Amino acid sequence: MSNNQSDNPEVPASGPAEPVFPPATAAGKGGWERDVLEKLLLFTVKEQRAHRRWSIFFKVAGLVVFVFAIWSVFNYNRSDIELVGRHTALVEISGVIDAEGRSSASAVMAALGKAFSATGSVGVILKINSPGGSPVQAGMINDEIMRLRKAYPKKPLYVVVEEVCASGGYYIAAAADRIYVNKASIVGSIGVLMDGFGFTGLMDKLGVERRLLTAGENKGFLDPFSPQDTRQKKFAQQMLGEVHQQFIDVVRKGRGQRLKETPEIFSGMFWIGSKAVTMGLADGFGTVDSVARDVIEAEDLVDYTQTEGLPERVLKKFGVAVGSGVVKSMLDGSGIALR
Repeated sequence: MSNNQSDNPEVPASGPAEPVFPPATAAGKGGWERDVLEKLLLFTVKEQRAHRRWSIFFKVAGLVVFVFAIWSVFNYNRSDIELVGRHTALVEISGVIDAEGRSSASAVMAALGKAFSATGSVGVILKINSPGGSPVQAGMINDEIMRLRKAYPKKPLYVVVEEVCASGGYYIAAAADRIYVNKASIVGSIGVLMDGFGFTGLMDKLGVERRLLTAGENKGFLDPFSPQDTRQKKFAQQMLGEVHQQFIDVVRKGRGQRLKETPEIFSGMFWIGSKAVTMGLADGFGTVDSVARDVIEAEDLVDYTQTEGLPERVLKKFGVAVGSGVVKSMLDGSGIALR
């Protein structure tokens, strides 16, 4: 019986049941495992290819956006402004007036040139919020305004002051057809200064000796670590007086008979806007919007102010401007300023 039972295929043999596999393929035993493995590998390869394709797509798209941004910065111009109709052109001077940044003579003059030459502009507003700065930069802008007013006699230029228009800022404003302020604006400070420090007393207390060697008796002019030389001080004061006189001449020329001169007006003192109007330093009260709407009668404003582009920011970030910054810091200690 035991033999018959074991020979009968319908009767299970003693011991654990064996797993049932599908029949082997033509390739031999284990063909189904290979099929599964091939499918798994094929799926993995497809996933990798899809991942690479998307990765390449995003990289190319990012590169295109970056190239377009660079192209836009380098090829940026205001040609599209020519499509704008009748409008008031706006240029802004903000902060200290120096040789760098958006309030430099080169940036402001370029913006003013575009503002005046634009076909649709019927007047220009120069918005000033500045405590002053370099007399050279301010003088260059003043001269350019006078030139542009002669070149475009039908396009008036009005200055609008918000917070501060002092010293170098007022040097520029004096070239305008009119100056509009707020009642509480700060206006004036028609003067020149040269500042610095003297450390000789401190050096004596610390026992520090200054060893300055020069070729040329005035090469150490106003050296902060040497005793002040009376002759050099007199020369510096004379130089400041000459620059101050240039400032006075510019204000007198620009304001003309409107200026009500007093002994204090050129003393470097400053006044609030309401007082500046009564003194003839300003012509009235107004804002950018009110002057555009009521005086120029072109309410639509187009801003021509030049801003620092991406190339300049990148170059400065990587230190191209380090050299000029060092020189500037050396000059600032004894530089002449309208502020």
